[in-house]
Amino acid sequence: MTLKNFYQAPIKGYQYISKMLPASCRYYPSCSEYASWQFEFNTPHKAFSSTSLRILRCNQFFKGGIDYPLVDFSLKKTSCILTFNAECGKININYWFVPKNTTIRNTEYYIVKDFDAIKRST
Repeated sequence: MTLKNFYQAPIKGYQYISKMLPASCRYYPSCSEYASWQFEFNTPHKAFSSTSLRILRCNQFFKGGIDYPLVDFSLKKTSCILTFNAECGKININYWFVPKNTTIRNTEYYIVKDFDAIKRST
């Protein structure tokens, strides 16, 4: 069991139970999905702080809406990715990393889940 799975296990348990309850999150993706993505792509201390702030914002005093997780990520060179793709075949993409700013040395990306890719892989 990896550290990532250790943190995501309670979130998955909550998501299983919350399917039986009416939806109450003011944001998309839901707070539990946001937390799951944060723990998958961020370090635990950043994921805890981002998730805690998000849960505190999920109330009637805030507008809500679309709020994708923001992660720090450094891209590999495209030549390395193209070589990997040629050797291993087709790569299934489950998440898209959308840059927060359009600067040259951008390291902050929004995570956007590709739900069609999940449907195609099953």
